Amino acid sequence: MATEIWLGFDYGAARIGVAVGQSLTATARPLTTIRAAHGKPDWNGIDKLMQEWRPAAVVIGLPLHADGAESDSSKAARSFADQISARYSTAIHLQDERYSSKEAEQRFAEARRSGQARAGKAVQMDAMAAAIILESWLRDNG
Repeated sequence: MATEIWLGFDYGAARIGVAVGQSLTATARPLTTIRAAHGKPDWNGIDKLMQEWRPAAVVIGLPLHADGAESDSSKAARSFADQISARYSTAIHLQDERYSSKEAEQRFAEARRSGQARAGKAVQMDAMAAAIILESWLRDNG
């Protein structure tokens, strides 16, 4: 089985966390955070990432309410997914992200305690959340 590179996105109206992962071990790592202005992504930044990594597919976090219902954020994430699909002609997968932010906060706190992250670098949490979203999809569907 060949290893495929995947990108994961944690979409937000102001920041979009990005992670890179691979299918063989179903692991991912935080990569970067892309700025967005009023919900409009920095497409130049995303273009560069897509060219650099050439992912086999993309996983985008789908924010749902605790009961699984859609929200305005869900609609925005779906719109972002549609734009990624149209712009790059790549496979898109949506992943429930209901608990990714909480887990990202816990991982970030642990990274701060171990000296691997600095306090005040909240943008790192967006990329960490993207890694959690991507790992979850790869683990559940890989």
